[in-house]
Amino acid sequence: MIRMTQSFRVTWIFMFSLALPVFAQREAAPAAPISVTPANPDNRITLDVVVNDKSGKPVAGLRQQDFTILDNKQPQKILSFEAMGQTTSADGLEIVLVVDSVNTSFSRVAYERDQLEKFLRQDGGRLVWPVSLAFFSDSGFDMQTTPSRDGNALIAYVDQHENALRSMRRSQGFYGAVDRSQLSIRAVGELAEHEAERPGRKIVIWISPGWPLLSGPGVQLSSKEQQGIFDTIVATSTQLRQSRITLYSVDPLGTSDSGGFRTFYYEQFLKGVRTPAQVEFGDLALQVLAYHSGGRVLNSSNDVTGEIGSCIRDANAYYAVSFDSPPADGPNEYHALEVEIAQPRLKVQTRSGYYAQPARPNAP
Repeated sequence: MIRMTQSFRVTWIFMFSLALPVFAQREAAPAAPISVTPANPDNRITLDVVVNDKSGKPVAGLRQQDFTILDNKQPQKILSFEAMGQTTSADGLEIVLVVDSVNTSFSRVAYERDQLEKFLRQDGGRLVWPVSLAFFSDSGFDMQTTPSRDGNALIAYVDQHENALRSMRRSQGFYGAVDRSQLSIRAVGELAEHEAERPGRKIVIWISPGWPLLSGPGVQLSSKEQQGIFDTIVATSTQLRQSRITLYSVDPLGTSDSGGFRTFYYEQFLKGVRTPAQVEFGDLALQVLAYHSGGRVLNSSNDVTGEIGSCIRDANAYYAVSFDSPPADGPNEYHALEVEIAQPRLKVQTRSGYYAQPARPNAP
């Protein structure tokens, strides 16, 4: 149990600051809660939808009339529809593989790298989709600038990045956990900012057991702390959506970690957060962000190479669908999303919600 003392004043200051750099155009932090306005003035929402059969295999060949989009349970008019997959690479889809040495032990990071190289060597190093590599360590977030389909060239890039020793360890207790969470959520924002400049969908596979959830029965937050965390949730969710990032969480601890309480604790935070009063730190967990982005959480296998392949198979057949969000009554209004399929026994995988904004005033 985390015992709350003065530490949460420090914690709130850090968490609130996370929301500020997400949108670089704000040079100074306002005193009032941050309002995140979508870049597209007509509130266009694009969903990347994977439809799986009962065996978990993506289903191709569906048509627009098979889909119904529900925004807060209200049907929405589909404005565009496109079936995507291996034969339609014009979408600009990119795979991003993140090696996380901040939240993973040194020995396990070495295993991650071995599994990553094994994946890149498959089929003689010929990759179906362009792949970028990112290395997340205490010193920052180092990302390859140009994606490549050449697995052998990417292995050379991996070899250039030796395992970085962590200065923050679990033995440092609560303050060390706060530092790791701070670095991790900032890294998500940096990645989304980088990918916002690229067109198309991005499948981001974050290889990590995840950062500390900093939540539990003994944790109590003030209303100011809750507002700061809520602003961070809104900013992170919006930036991931606008960058068209689908986030996947792959736990390299696999079977040695599965079955434990910590492994599935994130499931307590999967419900969309509508107000600051509902906020907990766990709402910013890696696994929670992955679920809400339309990705998956894989934590029951030591076969990291196979888990990466499972994530990438979701690119073999998916659907890009768009609609216009109804204007919100107030800033940062949470809208739950559902996509229904007319055909039975099919399971939909897509973004679970977004934060809508009021209509912009007409320009003078």
